[in-house]
Amino acid sequence: MTAPTVDVHAHVLLPEVDALVDGLPGHVEARALDARRNGAEALAVSGPMVRDRIPLLTDVTARLAAMDARGVDLQLVSPSPSHYHYWTDEQTAEKVYRIANEATAVHCSAAPDRLRGMGLVPLQHPELAVRALDHALEQGLLGVEISSHAPGRELSDPDYAPLWARAEETGAVLFLHPFGCTLDERLDRWYLSNTVGQPTENAVALSHLIFSGVLDRYPGLKIVAAHGGGYLPTHIGRSDHAWSARSDAGAGCAHPPSGYLKRLYFDSLVHDPHVLRELIRAVGADRVLLGSDFPFDMGTEDPVGALRAARLTDSDFHAVRGGNAAALLRKD
Repeated sequence: MTAPTVDVHAHVLLPEVDALVDGLPGHVEARALDARRNGAEALAVSGPMVRDRIPLLTDVTARLAAMDARGVDLQLVSPSPSHYHYWTDEQTAEKVYRIANEATAVHCSAAPDRLRGMGLVPLQHPELAVRALDHALEQGLLGVEISSHAPGRELSDPDYAPLWARAEETGAVLFLHPFGCTLDERLDRWYLSNTVGQPTENAVALSHLIFSGVLDRYPGLKIVAAHGGGYLPTHIGRSDHAWSARSDAGAGCAHPPSGYLKRLYFDSLVHDPHVLRELIRAVGADRVLLGSDFPFDMGTEDPVGALRAARLTDSDFHAVRGGNAAALLRKD
């Protein structure tokens, strides 16, 4: 074990961000949309679940104790996706990302040898994105967390070109973690908003990046997709077929979609050892990173055990456990 065990999917809750947006015009409407998409039963479970985990989400001592119990040496900590607030106006959005970046940096600074941080950028205002990324890097963060889309904008939107260019130039990590799903009320029961919605959003977002040619134009991007990239990696054959069979599908990118999977990174959080093995087969063992979704209930309390259950070769196991992340997160 030459590399530390690195969990790239862990979250921090930032009360400062919640206090900033509370009561602002648009906040009530955003909460109502979230409630409609998730459904009353899901919200009734999620509220107490988050409250029970507040110490793990906010207290560094509690976080480190949990990491020790799980055999995790280092966490890449990103804000809870509930802090995106892509409904905010330009002025508020700038305050949100500055507070989030600074608060995340402070949290991680309490244990700099164990915690590294990610910031936020306001995808709803592309003109602020580069400034937000630079601000995150200035705080000592390794990059930023982004959702699968912003209202009215997909990740293929040309207005994001400056963000991709700056991220490639700086070597910043982009952690793709969806929040919410535009299938709306179709997923408002049985927590389908998460179990179906999250993998769907991952697949849609990655497909926009691939088919639009973003990864051709910015081949050096360091994009890490949460939840194993959703449905896309294990169903990439359908995308490859469309690329070769239809002129409209193949017009935007230079290569079959499956080839781009090896330019991306994926966390290991797929909840099934057979799916994890298939993910590794599809993208390569060097492109999968350990992830737990700490400390939420849709994560795993034993990420190393979940990885061990996939019965990988020794070299692949240690690469996913920490070797790949150590190489990715190393500053050039």
